[in-house]
Amino acid sequence: MARKVIALVDCDSFFVCCEQKVNPELKGKPVSVISNKDGCVISRSKEAKKMGVRMGEPLFMAKKEHPKGIYIVANHELYADVSRQVMSKLREFSPTVEVYSIDEAFVDLTGLRRLFKKEYIDLAAYIRSVIKEELDVDVSIGISSSKSLAKLASDKAKKEDCGIYAINPRFAVEELKKTNIEEIWGIGRNLTRFFHKAGIITAYELVSQSDAWLDKAVGVRGLEIKHELLGETVSQVSAEVKPPKSIQNTSALGKFTSDLNFIKNSLNYHIHKSCAKLRRMEAKCSLVGVMLRTKDFLVYTEKKVLEKPTCYEWEVSDIAFNLLEKIYNPTLIYRSTGVMLENLTYDSNEQLFLFANSEEDNKNKKLAKCLDKLESRFGKNVVKTGFVSPKDLLEEDCK
Repeated sequence: MARKVIALVDCDSFFVCCEQKVNPELKGKPVSVISNKDGCVISRSKEAKKMGVRMGEPLFMAKKEHPKGIYIVANHELYADVSRQVMSKLREFSPTVEVYSIDEAFVDLTGLRRLFKKEYIDLAAYIRSVIKEELDVDVSIGISSSKSLAKLASDKAKKEDCGIYAINPRFAVEELKKTNIEEIWGIGRNLTRFFHKAGIITAYELVSQSDAWLDKAVGVRGLEIKHELLGETVSQVSAEVKPPKSIQNTSALGKFTSDLNFIKNSLNYHIHKSCAKLRRMEAKCSLVGVMLRTKDFLVYTEKKVLEKPTCYEWEVSDIAFNLLEKIYNPTLIYRSTGVMLENLTYDSNEQLFLFANSEEDNKNKKLAKCLDKLESRFGKNVVKTGFVSPKDLLEEDCK
């Protein structure tokens, strides 16, 4: 059987790249994106990296050590939109694209050499140039015969001027000898610590272990990692999009506060965003959760299972506010809030509710449709509920 040809397309400094895309004046400057207005660095331009700004560095430290840097609060809606554009463009080259994260995707290139009349390296270069020219997004592309090797190749591609790196599975052993196990996709701190105790430092030493030892010591995952590193396609690239089982919206408040109305308004904002997303997905939730994080990072949560699934914010907010009362303490100062909608069901699988009020449900559907149309035409948050403008309430750091 012919080997698969798998590429991992990884957007470079993605959040910064998106900011530079909408504001070209930022190009070539030491730009860092931070999680929220008092948060940490989550993306850096090449210039910021060269300046010495560290990933995860708190904003106050970054500003103190690198006052000439440019620091921008994350705009996750922008990043999600650009991500969709990139993934859509990749699907123009291959029907089999597996979105791995907001800025990464595995692409099955097998057989496309004949279609595009290009060698795979040249095809990768062409894909990279099209994404740059049409979307103004820089990407690095790693190519090999398995996801693990493609991921390793993409990490190496970031260090190449051409932004492309290929690992031929026949010569993968030479690459593995130069690679520490912590650099391998799927090997975290705990597994790294375990392998180090066993005297396994490099990826080559890992693949040199017998299947029997790996199966006993690590289990099936250990065997999968070994054979993927040897160039075998254990995990296929899949274009199937699995619907999420939950939606979570959390963010920092615009200020530290114990004001209950302020906190309720923040929850309203999250509930509206989450329910609007549910409707876009044609889904409903049957469990609602509320989260409060204090100034000292203590987290309090409360959840409730619903009698009837819903996707309407006015129904979710009644439940959420009751949950809020159970965990809210006026003597504490809070820094962030969150809403969790779980146990999602989709319209195609929805069960009929025995005591459903069809008239009320029709009214809810019409109202929700009206809200969604308004936002579609005039922009998000055109309809606001609560006491304060959402912009004054919070700086988003998680979607």
